[in-house]
Amino acid sequence: MARHNDLGKFGEELAARYLINKGYEILERNWRNRHKEIDLIAKDGVDLVIVEVKTRQNDDYGEPDQAVTRQKQNRLVYAANAYIFEHNLDINTRFDIISIIFKEGEPLIDHIEDAFLPHW
Repeated sequence: MARHNDLGKFGEELAARYLINKGYEILERNWRNRHKEIDLIAKDGVDLVIVEVKTRQNDDYGEPDQAVTRQKQNRLVYAANAYIFEHNLDINTRFDIISIIFKEGEPLIDHIEDAFLPHW
């Protein structure tokens, strides 16, 4: 597996632990629908939370959350709708981004709640 894939998987694990420590329930990891994927699906109280995790070794190319483009947001919304339909849910849903940058070997985690709204 490529090194950046290892970093991404490690970041997703850190993000899941972070959310669990905040009291979230992790429902799914790397949930797929066709060619679209959701990194983490969680519950925060009564809300369904769709989480995109972006991990970088440094911030040389900007903040990781800047990589969640409008196109990526649309893919997440499509995948979230598929998940909600597949599980027959009627639930408030939000889209969060967890951005992780390593500074001096330590992960700095930035959790952006309600990072974006669906674009229709």
